[in-house]
Amino acid sequence: MAQEKTSQILDLLKTRSVLKQNVFDNTFQVFKQLKEVLQEMAEEYDAAATAIDERITIEYTDRGIYEAQLKIAGDLLVFSMFSNAFEFDRSHSVWKGSYVSDALDRSVCGMISVYNFLYDSFRYHRNGDLGYLIARIFINKELAYFVEGKQQMDNWVNHFGNTQINKEALRSVVDSAILYTLNFDLLVPPYDEVKVITLEQINSKIESSRMQTGKRLGFTFNSDDVSAIHHHNNDASASR
Repeated sequence: MAQEKTSQILDLLKTRSVLKQNVFDNTFQVFKQLKEVLQEMAEEYDAAATAIDERITIEYTDRGIYEAQLKIAGDLLVFSMFSNAFEFDRSHSVWKGSYVSDALDRSVCGMISVYNFLYDSFRYHRNGDLGYLIARIFINKELAYFVEGKQQMDNWVNHFGNTQINKEALRSVVDSAILYTLNFDLLVPPYDEVKVITLEQINSKIESSRMQTGKRLGFTFNSDDVSAIHHHNNDASASR
């Protein structure tokens, strides 16, 4: 019995553990490419933006191995890579395609998430401010990829396995995220939610302009509202 369990453990190390390591390596390489894309885009867009108005700046910041930021005027996109590999829930549409059903280990993916914050939330250290997940990029052992995002027109998971991710695809994802962000406005919080304030809160606000803010307060990310961000430019005016 002990020898059988040892054999099973070694077999899992050979298959599952090696698979997850390969997925991590691919995702890490893609994230490094993404950083290059972000830096190139920041330089390109900043030159054009400052020509329009010198107050508008586009800035790239490398925040370490697993995080990068892109400041777009008053907004901030945060790109965060998870160091783990993920499997999908059986109800996820990734299981419906032949690409995964033909080889189940293709469903194991690394993940890069894209969040939208107000730049002032970081600038003034308003730790209670809200940020929103606007996209997730999934990469598997074969560098096949798909993107999930908010209220987009097409479901890119249907194309999972057709192409490998590259810098051109990453540029398209970032452009779509920027378009969505710029069309996503900050709303005034309901009067009844802010009509009472403590002395501590007003003192904090005076010190650093603090009020809990976030785009579209009360917004909830619904699991049934997930679709591809790839063709966002066809729906840039959509709101959450």
